[in-house]
Amino acid sequence: MFTGIIEELGTVSGVQELGDSIRLKVSGKLVRSDLAQGESVSVNGVCLTAAEITDDGFVADVMLETLNRTSLRGIAEGDRVNLERAMSGAGRFGGHVVQGHVDGVAEIISREPSANWEVVKVKIPTELAKYVVHKGSITFDGVSLTVNDINKDVVSLSLIPETLRLTTLGIKTKGEKLNVEADILAKHIEKLIEARSQK
Repeated sequence: MFTGIIEELGTVSGVQELGDSIRLKVSGKLVRSDLAQGESVSVNGVCLTAAEITDDGFVADVMLETLNRTSLRGIAEGDRVNLERAMSGAGRFGGHVVQGHVDGVAEIISREPSANWEVVKVKIPTELAKYVVHKGSITFDGVSLTVNDINKDVVSLSLIPETLRLTTLGIKTKGEKLNVEADILAKHIEKLIEARSQK
């Protein structure tokens, strides 16, 4: 489990194609500092298992299901990625409950810079819009964000300078893809209501 507070901008240092999967090598010295083999790491919002620890990062295997459901398909050496270690029980919970289980792929449709922040609009899969509420939480590429506005399937975000500086949301451009994870609490509530209505 994660909080959506990005710890480090890492770099993809290798991609090994294995037919129906890839082996991803990621450099990130902060994340690597106390990472153990078998532990979880969020890479652009995707929960991956550290299969190997390297001198400057880790190696993870990405299966076909993950490639089909996330923007990790097509990832290339040199790409920057958002990294977060699994949440510590002793740490502060600065974001919201993020599982690293991506619900779909979204697309940046506009960016509007201003003096102190930037308004970014993202088109999400239509079926996820029901889980998004004004001032609620959403995760894009592993970053916990507050919904500024929602209009059908377009989410509007106001990104502060810190988010623009410390995450890939500062460098991604119009048309680029983002992994999106809807708020797990909304999905649980929907399931409970459905179960109750069937009684």
